[in-house]
Amino acid sequence: MASSSMVKMGSCLKADDVQELVKSKPGAVPERYIRPKQERNIGCSALNAPASLQIPVIDMGRIVSGCHSTRQHEMARLSKACEEWGFFQVLNHGIDGRLLERIKKVVMEFFKLPLEEKEKYAMMTGTIQGYGHGFIFSDDQKLDWCDMMALATMPKSIRKQNLWPDRPLLFRETLEAYSIEVFRLCQHLESFIAENLGLKPNIFEEIFAENVQAQRTNLYPPCSRPDLVLGLSAHSDGSVLTVLMQDDESVGLQILHKNHWISVEPIPGALVINIGDTLEVLTNGKYKSVEHRAVTNPNKERLSIVTFHAPSYNVEFGPLPQFIDEHHPQLYKKYIHADYNRHYLTNKLQRKKSLDFARTGN
Repeated sequence: MASSSMVKMGSCLKADDVQELVKSKPGAVPERYIRPKQERNIGCSALNAPASLQIPVIDMGRIVSGCHSTRQHEMARLSKACEEWGFFQVLNHGIDGRLLERIKKVVMEFFKLPLEEKEKYAMMTGTIQGYGHGFIFSDDQKLDWCDMMALATMPKSIRKQNLWPDRPLLFRETLEAYSIEVFRLCQHLESFIAENLGLKPNIFEEIFAENVQAQRTNLYPPCSRPDLVLGLSAHSDGSVLTVLMQDDESVGLQILHKNHWISVEPIPGALVINIGDTLEVLTNGKYKSVEHRAVTNPNKERLSIVTFHAPSYNVEFGPLPQFIDEHHPQLYKKYIHADYNRHYLTNKLQRKKSLDFARTGN
């Protein structure tokens, strides 16, 4: 059973609402948001990869209902996507397109409410749930060019129901429905991934006990100098899997692949899936979490809806024995997920630093 106390980790200092900043000072980019040049081009030999290079697209319909050969072919593509990319898009994932449109609509309507209304759900010190900015730990830390709303969604025992907005009217109902569907999707993906790894299909359910799910919605307002800022700092996710719904109208998500930042082109109706730190630990690095970030646009705002699928907080795990041998020494220690989660939430987003906690010898 997940403990509600376990989500009371992390901290957040007050930061300006970026939408209000854009309204009050059009064209201005305060110093607090301007990144050092080396951070904007973090770890890359070149800023962008060739435009033709895109993350894999997996058709779940071929896996769920295709003939044997079709299923085997798509499962092999999924395996390659997990091992070589750590990111892929899924089509025919089983979530009704009308629900996808509804969740985008109510989330955008929330972000467009007056600031005083949104601040009724403000993020408080000691938690990362609510409206505001997470992962801010000092007054001189560089800020991301985005506004965010973060909520724990499953199990119900970890929710802060007072932070689930009453407005817009259908926000709670729509978020509930979307969370259930994404949870099911992640369970399907976990079973496919386990099969590809030669494990029994329900092994992750057995390890993780009662899965925890959280959602972070991000609004990236237009920025007059997108070359100076980041919408979201480069980082990996602490989850098992992350499900991201992109804005169909603009590109902003970038992933680090072979030392290039690759922009992920939105596909209408598709969802973006990425491997989290937890799966990297369990597979002893066979499947790796991947650094990703968000960039801004000078003319268009952009919305993203991100759902994190993670283990129960009180579960202890480490690399599975199937992935450790004389040629593959153990890279990560065994730990309780609550301890890792505390480490993740009390440090700023900084590349793959979050995994330092789990490495052997630390």
